[in-house]
Amino acid sequence: MTAPTGVTAAYRRRVVLLLMGAYAFNAADRGVIGIVGQAMKQDLRLTDTQLGLLAGTAFAALYALSGIPTARLAERCSRIRILSLALAAWSALTAAGALTGSFVQLLLVRVGVGVAEAGCSPAAHSLISDYYDRDQRTAALSVYSCGLSLGYLCVSLLGGYATLHYGWRTALLAVGLPGVAYALLLRATVAEPPRRHGAPPPPFAWRAELAELAGAGRALFLRWPAANVLAGFVLSSFASYGTYAFLPPYFYRAFGLDYAAIGVVIGVVGSIPVALGILAGGVLTARLGGGNPRWYALLPALGLLLTTPVYLAALLQPRWQAAAVLLGLAGLLQYLALGPSFGIVQNVVPGRQRATAAALVFLALNVLALGGGALVTGMLIDHAAQLRFAALGGGLFAGACPGGSPPAGAPAALASACRGALVQGTRAGLMLSVAVHAWAALHYLAGSFGLAAQLRAAAAADQPAVSSR
Repeated sequence: MTAPTGVTAAYRRRVVLLLMGAYAFNAADRGVIGIVGQAMKQDLRLTDTQLGLLAGTAFAALYALSGIPTARLAERCSRIRILSLALAAWSALTAAGALTGSFVQLLLVRVGVGVAEAGCSPAAHSLISDYYDRDQRTAALSVYSCGLSLGYLCVSLLGGYATLHYGWRTALLAVGLPGVAYALLLRATVAEPPRRHGAPPPPFAWRAELAELAGAGRALFLRWPAANVLAGFVLSSFASYGTYAFLPPYFYRAFGLDYAAIGVVIGVVGSIPVALGILAGGVLTARLGGGNPRWYALLPALGLLLTTPVYLAALLQPRWQAAAVLLGLAGLLQYLALGPSFGIVQNVVPGRQRATAAALVFLALNVLALGGGALVTGMLIDHAAQLRFAALGGGLFAGACPGGSPPAGAPAALASACRGALVQGTRAGLMLSVAVHAWAALHYLAGSFGLAAQLRAAAAADQPAVSSR
């Protein structure tokens, strides 16, 4: 395989950086609820279960209906046009959240954001795979994936500052509106590359579409190596989405930091170490995987086994500074898995199925991990807070402490009981969530067996289509 003719290495790097920017907006708009959630909780008197719905489940609700059709469209239409339109749509909908006045309205807006964001990574992964050779894709996808860190840093800093000084509605406007302008930039500066599988797609036919979808599904979910890698990827993402949705509220509840300070701390902790982990995962896999492809799964397994006790230690720290340092280390170790996982996805399917494969993976990630992680963590926090409140002699936590605080003028003893129950409940829910990373590591380890053979078979099957160009 060779890079598209007439395309310089500098231009390919510029394309990846621009796509990384789109992914940064994707991550920022997806993660904004975690940053503004505490203020939203107090303003609208929400439970943590409702915050979990807004942060994850609502976003993922209709992804199942939009991700696969969008990916199949990307296999035959302009991927950059699809991506830029999707970016403009989800950014506008994020900003529209500022105009809502109830939980139900917010829920509907978040559903729309999820539908639009389904057009991002499948199209971007397919573009990168056509710009880069098979042995360079993991590194290129790792750079693209750093948009996750960049987006989280920006939404944490900007969202935290705006929430503190102007309120959560202004924060939604500040995070959402710039993405509309970036969509225009992306459309004007990134060219659609020739597809590596050479032949134009056949005319649309339901039977052919279902056959392609089934082929990608078999490679990803019915082969032992890839299926276990994806199981580990989904489980680790489940824990990650649940954790990062409630870390900002945790720092507010446990340490009393204001929204702007939380934005700085969580933004730095959730971005720089994560970006280093993503890049290190891509570089290490490229070096180790050349001699032994099992490292595509072994490196993530090692990182996740190490990250679990570090996360648990962070949540037991009495001072926010120590907790932040340990959370940064945990994020670095955890995200060693991201680049190798995406590299496997793109390399176990033929070129004509890469957007579809990415969509299937993001379908699982969004419905199971994003849709379930924040919701389950929120439910665990509510349940643990209730148990703690009852142990302190209280009754129904949600009734006595709406939004996590007692009504104005309540006795000091009740205020103390509400705060103690909320802090302990949040810590307990987060600890249960991060423990899932160890489970994910076992799947990556299982997936390392037979992975080299599956990758070799996929490369051999893809070769005739490439050589016919």
